[in-house]
Amino acid sequence: MKRALTAALLTLSVVCASESGWGDTPNRLDPVYQLKVDKYPKFQTEMVLKNGRKIRFCCVKSMLGFYFSPYRFPEYGVKESGEIDKMFVKDYLDGSRIDAKKAWYVFGSRLVGPHGDDLIPLSSKTRAELFVKRYGGTRIMEFGKLSAGLVRYLDM
Repeated sequence: MKRALTAALLTLSVVCASESGWGDTPNRLDPVYQLKVDKYPKFQTEMVLKNGRKIRFCCVKSMLGFYFSPYRFPEYGVKESGEIDKMFVKDYLDGSRIDAKKAWYVFGSRLVGPHGDDLIPLSSKTRAELFVKRYGGTRIMEFGKLSAGLVRYLDM
C-alpha cells in the first residue's frame, strides 16, 4: 500500500512539475554556482538553447553570467549567446513565468538571492515600482540595460 501511494505521489509531482514548465529539465545543480536549483523556487530561471536543450539556474544573476559568457561552460556546448533561443524568469511577486527579455529588473533591493545580491525580475515596470516600495531598490532596468559588468559587480 505504501509503495502504491508513493508511486502515485511521485507520478503526480512529475506531472505537475512538467505542466508548470520548470521541472522538465535535467540539471538539478546550477551550472554557474553549483547550488540546487529546486531549493530556491522563487528565484529559479530557465534557458532554452536553439538545439532544444533546457538549462535551469538558481537565480537571474547566474543565468546572466551564463548568457554573457557561455564559453566558460563547455559542457553545455554553447560558444556564444546567439545559440540561446529563449530565457525565462519568474515574477518575484506572483511566480508567473515571463520572457526574460521582456521583464523589468530591480537592482539594489534589500532582498538577497540564493548567491547574494541579485536582480529581481518582475513582469512590468509598475510591478517593479511596487516591489521597490516594499523591498527597496536603487534602480529599475529593462533587459537591454543589463551587462556582464553588472553581473560581476553583483558577484563581488
